[in-house]
Parts: sequence; structure tokens; C-alpha cells
Amino acid sequence: MPIGRQVVATAKTVNRAFNHALADAGGSVPTWLILTTLRRDRWRTQQDLARAVGIEGPTLTRHLDGLEQAGLVARRRDPADRRAVQVELTPAGEELHARLLESVIAFTRRLTSGLSETEIERAKKTLLRMEQNLR
Repeated sequence: MPIGRQVVATAKTVNRAFNHALADAGGSVPTWLILTTLRRDRWRTQQDLARAVGIEGPTLTRHLDGLEQAGLVARRRDPADRRAVQVELTPAGEELHARLLESVIAFTRRLTSGLSETEIERAKKTLLRMEQNLR
């Protein structure tokens, strides 16, 4: 099998398994990305968050609407710039993040089972180089 096809097939398998792991823990990839980003930086503007997560503004708004309805995030106007909306994790969001983190750690262990640290580092470097070759 050509290397490009193998990378695509592997990426699909990993993506599907990662999605299932997060879903089993009560989340999704966008939820994981958003909660993790907010966990690092308490109040972020919605625009900053969209950039950090790599999600378009309107798509992020849709995700945040759902997370806010679920009580996982809170939004408020920035007192310094009333046009900007700030987003913060709620205690329930912190709890979900902790569950998702456990799931991500278990997933990573499963993904890298039987691989040495050297093999993992080599794989990371190889994948990064392939990505750079296509840019």
C-alpha cells in the first residue's frame, strides 16, 4: 500500500477510535478542544478561542451554545470591550474536562501500546515532516 494511502487509512481509524473514546466519556472532539483551551486560559474572548481551537467563528458559536445550555461554559460581555464575548468553564465544565482527560490518557496508552518512547518520537517526527512537506 502506498504511504499516503496508509497514512489516510490510519488517520481514519485513529480519528474514529478517538471520537468513540470521547463520546463514551460524554464528549466530542470539539468539546475536548474547547474545554482544554479554556482550562489553560480562564476568560478568553470567543474570537481568541476560535483561533486557538481552529474552528470558524459561527461553528464555535454553535458549539458554545450547546456547551452553555449544558451548563459547561459561561459567556459574558467583556467589560473593557462590550463587543467582545468572554467564555469560561463552569464547575460542571471542569468535571467533564477531567473525565475527558482520563479518556484521552487511556486512549493514548491504547494507541501507543507496545511502542517504545523512541518509536513514538520517531513517528511524531515523521508525521510532522510529512505535514511540512505538503505545506
